Amino acid sequence: MKLCWTQEEAEYHGKYYDFPPVRSFPKPAQKPYPPILIGGMAPNVLKRIVAHADGWLPNRVTPAEIENSRKELATLCAAAGRDPASIQIVIYGQAAERAHVQSLLDAGADSVVLKPEWVETEKEMGDQLERMAEAVF
Repeated sequence: MKLCWTQEEAEYHGKYYDFPPVRSFPKPAQKPYPPILIGGMAPNVLKRIVAHADGWLPNRVTPAEIENSRKELATLCAAAGRDPASIQIVIYGQAAERAHVQSLLDAGADSVVLKPEWVETEKEMGDQLERMAEAVF
């Protein structure tokens, strides 16, 4: 995708993927391309992030796991000659609980995406979003 986003025409011939010259339009508004975030908790996810991505998008993660992962990312980045500050940790799907959100940020997360609950009406969603904002700001 990086090639498709940054070149007029791109092709790739690798072990697992092979595609002829293709064009992709429109090009992203963000330059050189939108941030690439890799999710999950697979054993090699942090290595993949350092090699290919701009950030990590975990959920169901503890502050201790974030802290340990931030340290591992720093080690992997040093070995790869990459600035660890270039990798964002964005945690998603969290409840609007100030203490929990703050503990994730204190552990090394760059941002936390809150999870609203299902509601039936626009008013209910508006009320819920107000409560969420009050809980974290």
